[in-house]
Amino acid sequence: MEYYTSDSCDSDFREQKTLDLSNQMIDTLSISAEMRSIVDEKDCAESYEIILLYNNRIQSLPNFLNRFCNLKILNVSNNRLTVLPDVFKNCPLTTLVAKHNQLTNESLPKSFYTAKNTLRELNLSGNQLNLFPEQIFELTHLKYLYLGSNKIVNIPKDIWKLSGLQILSLGGNQIIEVPENVGHLTSLQALVLSDNLIEQLPASITKLKNLRSLLLHKNRLKTLPTQIIKLKCLTELSLRDNPLVVRFVRDMTLQPPSLLELAGRTVKLHNIPIETGGIPKTLINYLQAAQCCVNPKCKGVFFDNRVEHIKFVDFCGKYRIPLLQYLCSSKCITGSWESREVDSNPHPHMMRKVLLG
Repeated sequence: MEYYTSDSCDSDFREQKTLDLSNQMIDTLSISAEMRSIVDEKDCAESYEIILLYNNRIQSLPNFLNRFCNLKILNVSNNRLTVLPDVFKNCPLTTLVAKHNQLTNESLPKSFYTAKNTLRELNLSGNQLNLFPEQIFELTHLKYLYLGSNKIVNIPKDIWKLSGLQILSLGGNQIIEVPENVGHLTSLQALVLSDNLIEQLPASITKLKNLRSLLLHKNRLKTLPTQIIKLKCLTELSLRDNPLVVRFVRDMTLQPPSLLELAGRTVKLHNIPIETGGIPKTLINYLQAAQCCVNPKCKGVFFDNRVEHIKFVDFCGKYRIPLLQYLCSSKCITGSWESREVDSNPHPHMMRKVLLG
């Protein structure tokens, strides 16, 4: 087998930091023998910082790994791994790539926490995970997380703990809902949620001020959060194969407003003064919950009864993105004020790439 090594552990050998056993179709027994030789016979394990084992036939990793006390990068992709050993805590590991194996949630180590919490990149894409691994939340300094092409069904609310993430890749799973706490990942530059079962995005996604790429294709999205147009760093938005692209609804059936709603609208529209103690506190709270109609020519408000309307916003002169907005009445849907508003308030930071098909 060819890999970077030498017959002795002299100073020249210690300069060599990579053990490359990739693309050799070696099995579990062979890799164990090689590592045993390095650890026991040559006593050079501490010299290696990078170990490459991808594209082989390895089913399990030897416990000798815990002897590589200076290991920083480990790539075991495209093997037959059914378990990851719980030995990484002894290494200053910065990158662990274990994509395209046969790992389940039960076969992951109890902790990914490494010496001095050094892990920055974790790639477990293309495995058999059905849950977002909870032990990842220990990695508070993680920057790149890849969990695509698994069977994950939800994103935990604790996702906010990974506040340093710059890339979060969860495409090709079975995710239905995106939690509001995703909005706390303010360092995020790329968010991959494509090929899932997502029907809507939380409004908090508009807090991701550093987001550059948002991949949402192959989902069940019918609308997008209105304020998404304020993400000035966003240069790539992929929307193809979503209901909002292939069809849209101009307005939905409006149920008759309640007497409470009508009274509240009248009070707000005519600025009728309310004296403290004149009405119950619950009604005061109700009046304070009034939302303004987005039609600039309408001064009306609404509470529980509203018209859901799809507004198309021009992002880059070619594509028009459907965004959900709320109106107080179906009479507010005229189309004329809408076009003037877009023309008179162009957005200076347009997306360079909007993929609709």
